[in-house]
Amino acid sequence: MRLRPLTLLAPVATGLLLLGLWQLLHTSLSPERQYLVPAPAQVAAAFAENRAELLSGALTTASGAALGLLGAVILGYAFSIALAFSKLTRAALFPYLMALQMMPIIVFAPILVLVIDASLARVAIITFLICFFPLVVNTTQGLLSVDPQLLDFFRLSKASRLDEFRRLRIPTAQPYFFTGLRIAATLAPIGAIVGDYTAGNAQGGTAGLGFQIVLTSSRFQMPQLYATAFIGCALGFLFVALVVALQWLVLHRWHDSYDRAR
Repeated sequence: MRLRPLTLLAPVATGLLLLGLWQLLHTSLSPERQYLVPAPAQVAAAFAENRAELLSGALTTASGAALGLLGAVILGYAFSIALAFSKLTRAALFPYLMALQMMPIIVFAPILVLVIDASLARVAIITFLICFFPLVVNTTQGLLSVDPQLLDFFRLSKASRLDEFRRLRIPTAQPYFFTGLRIAATLAPIGAIVGDYTAGNAQGGTAGLGFQIVLTSSRFQMPQLYATAFIGCALGFLFVALVVALQWLVLHRWHDSYDRAR
């Protein structure tokens, strides 16, 4: 599929417009309040000045996010298969899964601080708790959303439950799984930053983005705080882009959502 020049220029033009509005907002504030919205140039200068610290923090946050997301994928997929395999299992476990999702994650932070010494492990666990639910819900829905006619065909062919899952339910569930994975990939950096904000530290001389937010906000270093926020945003884009690329590799040859004729 060919990208038209206007399609490429549109996001660039929008970005320039947003930068202009940002600069306008900065200049429209009174001098004593301009520090609240630093100019784009000030944020860029803060990033250049603190880039080593910011990139190190991004690497720490990305590590926690990746570990938590990977754990959510592995355990979430296994949990989804267990839920889809038996109505009794779904009836027994799904209410508690809902209860876990509705519990404020911040409640776990002080518990993790007391129980676990490693900051990275605490961040990964909080990220896991945030990512687990959308993966399980979407994957379970996919495992259950099979074509009834195909299901009848498998059963008339006396296929085993293992073959039914391996050859029918799991392939059918892949688009649903990737939908959940994209949601989880969006939440993973946010969860890692929140986890680092509430339960992180600078152990080993490396502070994640969340802990850097705590430090910069307490010192009113607003340009560096904005730079930290933009690094976190870029991290989210990176995670989602990796998932989109993986989804394309797995689905583009056979799934209807990819029109190969375009």
